[in-house]
Amino acid sequence: MEDIIYISQCRIERQKGPARLAYLPAESEPVRFGVHGPIAEHYGMRPEQVAEPHATTLDYVVAAAGG
Repeated sequence: MEDIIYISQCRIERQKGPARLAYLPAESEPVRFGVHGPIAEHYGMRPEQVAEPHATTLDYVVAAAGG
């Protein structure tokens, strides 16, 4: 078995509702996660309840897989 060469050190900070901050390696600022459009509706939120729409964790997973 080969030696482990990297272990990602991330921290997630839950804020209000679906809003979260992710502290990721090599990023000087935290990454904001939240909800928007159809995702917010899926969770029963009305558009006016989403003060600041942000990409969801699903959006980041899809972008990472495509990258």
